[in-house]
Amino acid sequence: MILARVWKFGDNIDTDLIIPARYLNTSDEFELAKHCMEDADPDFVKKAQKGDCIVAGFNFGSGSSREHAPIAIKAAGISCVIAKSFARIFYRNAFNIGLPILELPQTDKIDEGDILEIDTKTGKIFNKTKNETYQATAIPEFMQELIVSGGLFNYAKKMIQKGA
Repeated sequence: MILARVWKFGDNIDTDLIIPARYLNTSDEFELAKHCMEDADPDFVKKAQKGDCIVAGFNFGSGSSREHAPIAIKAAGISCVIAKSFARIFYRNAFNIGLPILELPQTDKIDEGDILEIDTKTGKIFNKTKNETYQATAIPEFMQELIVSGGLFNYAKKMIQKGA
């Protein structure tokens, strides 16, 4: 269960807004985190706290196929991203690095600063600020294992160690 304060963004937040291309000369996650969402909201990194979440509209993460965008979000301490829809490559990259993401059609009902209680296993989201419950698309079991493992690489190491 995740308890998170909301940072709200609109539709078509592409990877250049998540992590501007001028910072893609590094793969250091802590350096990327310093610039997460900088072009969408210059104060985001200064104000966001570990455990906060991002809520957005349609087509979150469109653009580049590089993993820098979900890495920057996760390294900035964001616990989860909830959007109406995700670009397919971002969707897969997020799980590959262990960042939970949920698709929820009703993101318009959630406002910046709301406090959400998020169950990534069931997709149930309770808005404590508004006393409302929403049902996101549940994360498939295998994808949940990727999140718990911290991403695909760690999951594969765990499977090798198990002899699977």
